Amino acid sequence: MTEQNETGPQGERLQKILAQAGVGSRREMEEWIVAGRVTLNGEVATLGMRAVDGDVVCADKRVVHVKGEAERGLPRVLLYHKQEGEIVSRDDPESRTSVFDNLPKLRGQKWIAIGRLDFNTSGLLIFTTSGELANRLMHPRFEVEREYAVRVQGEMTPEQMRSMTKQGIELEDGLVRFEKLSDEGGEGFNHWYRLVLKEGRNRVVRRTFEALGLPVSRLMRVRFGIVNLPPSIKRGKMAELGEGEVRMILDWVGMPADISEPPVQARVARPRAKPEASKERVEVEIVPPKVRKTTGRRGQADMSRASSHRKIKTGAKS
Repeated sequence: MTEQNETGPQGERLQKILAQAGVGSRREMEEWIVAGRVTLNGEVATLGMRAVDGDVVCADKRVVHVKGEAERGLPRVLLYHKQEGEIVSRDDPESRTSVFDNLPKLRGQKWIAIGRLDFNTSGLLIFTTSGELANRLMHPRFEVEREYAVRVQGEMTPEQMRSMTKQGIELEDGLVRFEKLSDEGGEGFNHWYRLVLKEGRNRVVRRTFEALGLPVSRLMRVRFGIVNLPPSIKRGKMAELGEGEVRMILDWVGMPADISEPPVQARVARPRAKPEASKERVEVEIVPPKVRKTTGRRGQADMSRASSHRKIKTGAKS
C-alpha cells in the first residue's frame, strides 16, 4: 500500500467508499474501521486512509473493488408505497412482514431505506444503493422536507394551527415545529391535515398530535424532498426511477453524476422562483409515466417506450 493512499489528497476515504457501496452509513463504517473490521489491500485499515482505482477494501465478509468515477455509474433508486403492517427493518424478532422482503435482489450491494416509517404508517419510502445519497437525504443538517397527510380524532383550534408553524411544541426530545400546515377538512369525528417537517425523529408526527390531545388514526407520507408519492404506485407496489430522475435527485443533493450518457426524459414540475432567490429547497415533482402491464421474468412489468421507470410487482394487494 502506498503512502499516498493513506494520507495523500488523492483517492477517497474508506468510510465513504463503503457507504457508497451500501455496506452501511459513514458513521457506522468509521466505527468498523476503528474496531479493525476493515482492511485495505489486505492490511488492517485505520481512520484517514484513502483508496484509489484498483484497491480492494474488505469490511467483514463484504469485498469492495474500488472503481474510477467513469466506471461507477448511477446509483439505483426505488420508490415504494409502504402499507400499514410492514416494518422497515431486515431483522424482526416477531417475524413481521418487512418492506425488504420483495425488493429486487442485488449483487455486491444492498438496498438502503431513506427515512423509516413506523409499523402503522403508510406512504412513500425511497430505497437506494448509494450510502452517500441516503446520508444526504436523511442527515439532519440537510433539513430535507417530509410531507405527511394525517387524520386525527378531533380538530385543531386556530390557535394551535398558528402555534405549530411559529412557536412549535416542546416534546420530551426537543422542540417540534411544522414548516407548513393546512386544514384538509373531514367528516364526523375525524379530521385531515397536511403538514411539512424538516426532520425525521421517531414517531414525531404521532407524538406531536398526541401532545395536542388529538390521537392519530391514520398517517401517510406523501413526499420526501423533491420526490412525491406518485398516484400510479399503489399500496405494496414499487417503481424504479430512470436515469433522468436519478440525475435530478443527485443534482439536488449536490452529488455528481458519474456517467455521461444523455439523461432520459422525465416529467418535472419546475418551481417558479429560483432557489437562490427564495433560499428554499426546490420542490420538483418526479412522477412516473404510465406503464403497460405485461407478464415478464421475476414478476416485473414491461415498460412503454416512453417510460423511464421499471414498475415491479410485489404480490401485495393494492
